[in-house]
Amino acid sequence: MSKANLLDRRQVVSTFLADRKDALVVAGLGASTYDLAAAGDHDRNLYLWGAMGGAVMMGLGLALAQPKLPVVVVTGDGEMLMGMGSLATVGLQQPKNLTILVLDNESYGETGGQLSHTAAAADLVGVARACGISDSRALSTLGEIESFGKGVQDVSAGPRFANIKIDGANLERVLSNRDGMFVLTRLRGSLGFKPI
Repeated sequence: MSKANLLDRRQVVSTFLADRKDALVVAGLGASTYDLAAAGDHDRNLYLWGAMGGAVMMGLGLALAQPKLPVVVVTGDGEMLMGMGSLATVGLQQPKNLTILVLDNESYGETGGQLSHTAAAADLVGVARACGISDSRALSTLGEIESFGKGVQDVSAGPRFANIKIDGANLERVLSNRDGMFVLTRLRGSLGFKPI
């Protein structure tokens, strides 16, 4: 990978979600949660800042429960490596409304920046395809990301998977609210459910 061509993670997320409309967006461990919050807090954001490996499965559950709504998962390479089995379940279930976006900085940013497997042999796009997610691709320009993001609204075209090589910048942690119950209740309310 050429370090000179890496994209800014926050710009990637804000570009991808520029036309999110009513999409439900689940963000995984650490930095991807902060990137989503930095792109703009929203009632339909579900921040999982400490649930390593669970973002894709949470997104799958939402996609199956809300098949008429677009569901997006924004996660990192470390979390995706930990939860690779989730791609097999997505491939089996084939939720048409689910899009998975992996921000791949080739390192475990939450534990000190050690190189992840994607810096060497692991090909997450190949894994996603092998698991039955036929629309799996690597994106490398903001134009490709913008175009892919527009497709989120098509709830009949998924599941979709994209891996994006990003820079390893350690940016300010942005989170609107750290109260998990608040975030969950707000999301449920946006879907018309009564508070629990």
